[in-house]
Amino acid sequence: MSSRKTLKLICGLAGGSAALVFAVAAADSRGYFGEKQGEATGRWSKFTVLKAAQPAWTPASHTPAPTGHSWDFNWDKRDPSALSNGKKKESSAEDPSSEQDNGKPKATRNILLIRHSQYNLSGNSDKERILTPLGREQAELTGKRLAALGLKYDVLIHSSMARATETANIISKHLSGLGVELVSCDLLREGAPIEPVPPVTHWKPDAVQYHEDGARIEAAFRRYIHRADPKQKEDSYEIIVCHANVIRYFVCRALQFPPEGWLRMGLNNGSITWLTIRPSGRVALRSLGDAGFMPPDKLTRT
Repeated sequence: MSSRKTLKLICGLAGGSAALVFAVAAADSRGYFGEKQGEATGRWSKFTVLKAAQPAWTPASHTPAPTGHSWDFNWDKRDPSALSNGKKKESSAEDPSSEQDNGKPKATRNILLIRHSQYNLSGNSDKERILTPLGREQAELTGKRLAALGLKYDVLIHSSMARATETANIISKHLSGLGVELVSCDLLREGAPIEPVPPVTHWKPDAVQYHEDGARIEAAFRRYIHRADPKQKEDSYEIIVCHANVIRYFVCRALQFPPEGWLRMGLNNGSITWLTIRPSGRVALRSLGDAGFMPPDKLTRT
């Protein structure tokens, strides 16, 4: 059998570049490349290129190395062990561990962040930037979706901007039987949270806007995104209707990702982003920009 046929047979059976190297080595040892059997001189030079094509595999080279900082369990400054601050108790009979247990959160907070629906981009003021007919349809679909989830919502908080307020009002109609309180908040207004990395050319707020909006949006994050109060007995489900920039920044901060990466994510109008905050301080992102409940022809990102 010729050396070419031998190579084709072995490679066809085994497959892959590793089998090819094995086949070449076997053929070379039998003198199929012109040397006498047992001749060592120049043997490995026949497939130097093949050897160079093989990656130097080691377990370490294929294991991603951790980057960044470890998870900060006191990210919301509500870790019971940190709150106690090692202070001595006034009474020696008092059980420190029992008091700390009483101060531990026991409930899980579920925060559903809703991006407002499509609105009139040509409006000159916030009052004129109301929802389009399609935007109102989107809000109806989002409201139906939230109702269909069958959750016991505790509150519906919304940005005070017109498009978010109108979206929240439409959604609330679908939750009317649940007695959900409607609350407006200026902190949740749209803005520029932090200069994005990498930078973009189509949107460049000045430094003052980042300075002012960033502080306000961070204040909103600290007010609404944290673990449950120790007095909370049951898991809660809270809806926050606001804006894409605010939601994306909240997600980065809650997951302890670099906040300057917020603009790398996109959110559809009326979409649902679901954050879960455990009593331990662990945070999970259950969904990001979920809009699968909308027909394709109703999807927008304006």
